[in-house]
Amino acid sequence: MKIAVFGIGLIGGSLALSLRETGFASEIWGIEKNPEHGKKALTLGLVDRLGDMDDALREAELIIVATPVNVMIPLVVGLLDRVRPGQVVMDVGSTKNNLIEAVRNHPNRANFIATHPMAGTEFSGPEAAIPRLFEGKCTVLVNAAESGEGALALAQKMYAALGMRIVEMDAAEHDVHTAYVSHISHISSFALALTVLEKEKDEEKIFELASAGFTSTVRLAKSEADTWIPIFQQNRDNVLDVLDEHISVLSRFRSLLIKNNFEEFHRLIHQANDIKRILRN
Repeated sequence: MKIAVFGIGLIGGSLALSLRETGFASEIWGIEKNPEHGKKALTLGLVDRLGDMDDALREAELIIVATPVNVMIPLVVGLLDRVRPGQVVMDVGSTKNNLIEAVRNHPNRANFIATHPMAGTEFSGPEAAIPRLFEGKCTVLVNAAESGEGALALAQKMYAALGMRIVEMDAAEHDVHTAYVSHISHISSFALALTVLEKEKDEEKIFELASAGFTSTVRLAKSEADTWIPIFQQNRDNVLDVLDEHISVLSRFRSLLIKNNFEEFHRLIHQANDIKRILRN
């Protein structure tokens, strides 16, 4: 299958690597706004050739949009305006409500499938791409009933080839859940990094003392602002709700420390330990 990937960064590049490795793709076109990223993707062998929208629409059977979410909406609509019968457009973005609304009444809506592979790292750019990033992870097919049978079947086949578990959600449900399990984690990591950097001016001491616990907690603070600001903008209301709850829990811990109420603190930590039942790894 000939595949075109818009945005050859962590997700787009890792998809390209994995789809080639599994034999799902016979040829991969890379469409990249940043010329340096495009050259690097070609040099690294992530894509077979570079092109533009015209190339993607002319050559590809499947077009994957892996750009930042603020670029994604007009790009997906523009692709659907010109898509051929049987050609499938797929996005892999982290927010869905705005995108789904933008394409809801499009005459070629059946050619589009909204997806979100729940995998990634804190790194970005073509050099961040890694093979088998998606193996064993979960992917979400969003508002799948609004996609045509061909688009849905192709998405299911592709993600099965990548070794992913597939779940279906509507856009509103997806955006609430990602606010809880992904978006708030990034805000918390950014906040912790800023707190430590402000209080601990001696960077050498931070480096010496930082253990696995701190490193794993703050690693998401390395994530690119250009990627995450559009996500926070598009999922603002859900992120605000989760952030309010998070601040309330932090305030509760603070109050218990002030009151020396370590018995209640112990109970809450024990309650938090129940996360082990859900997250087994």
